[in-house]
Amino acid sequence: MPTELTLRFRPIRPEDNARVAHIIRTVMTEYGAVGEGYSIQDAEVDAMFEAYDHPRAYFLVLETPGGEIIGCGGIAPLRGGDADTCELKKMYFFPEARGQGMGRKLVAILEAEARGRGFRYMYLETIAAMQEANRLYKRLEFEPLPGPMGNTGHTSCGLFYGKLL
Repeated sequence: MPTELTLRFRPIRPEDNARVAHIIRTVMTEYGAVGEGYSIQDAEVDAMFEAYDHPRAYFLVLETPGGEIIGCGGIAPLRGGDADTCELKKMYFFPEARGQGMGRKLVAILEAEARGRGFRYMYLETIAAMQEANRLYKRLEFEPLPGPMGNTGHTSCGLFYGKLL
């Protein structure tokens, strides 16, 4: 199992699209987040590099020393939201990357990148089945919200969080 010292984050590249789509689909299926109203249905899943290739977006992959991508996550402006609000999006890790502090590290990187891109608030959506993620968001001082923000189309997500940057 790779350790935090051997894993590294790097920006997504066009050649990463298929692997990132595989991670997203595999992890979402693992947690039962399939069907209408989940981000697994987003058109961007098959073209993540292109979807995040603009100045106010940033997407990273988590890579082993051998070059295998085992996690990902990014930020982008919240669709239908205020100009100063970004969304934490598509943050998923294969089991071998979990429990090593990589989620905490990725969120810290993305918060800094969001501030640098002029965002003042970070929003995210998730589901109750993703218990590890929910615990992480609470530890990182994301506040539970009473309902969704913006217009993400993720109508099957039942939990919403936000944080001032």
